Amino acid sequence: MCKVSSSVHFVTRSVGTVREGSARPHWVPNTDVYTTDSGLVVKVELAGMRSEHLEITVEGNRLRISGNRPDGCRAAKCNFLVMEINYGPFESVLEVPPGYDLSLAKASYLNGFLRIDVPLVVRTSKSAKVPIAEGKSSLL
Repeated sequence: MCKVSSSVHFVTRSVGTVREGSARPHWVPNTDVYTTDSGLVVKVELAGMRSEHLEITVEGNRLRISGNRPDGCRAAKCNFLVMEINYGPFESVLEVPPGYDLSLAKASYLNGFLRIDVPLVVRTSKSAKVPIAEGKSSLL
């Protein structure tokens, strides 16, 4: 995995700072990416969200995770002393290295964490026997 704009593997990036037609900036959720014996795991911290507010798309070798975390839990008139929780739209794009099959990725969302499992590409044997049929051939 790598930032689309970086050569460092297994990092996410924000896609721009402002969505077209919107004055709200994007934010990038905390993300862990690691490998296991069976494939690649992407774990994204998204507390306070519902799975229906998330979207995961595959574009070639890129995994795009996006959504919108609503900000409905604070008083209408408040003055922040500290504000570290991001709200609003987010988008994260991960470039998956060769050897993983994004078409077979599976996702689950539990206790504020989105987990995406991407299996290894199933490799076929480089050598195989070709069966020979008895009888007439249309090639001869």
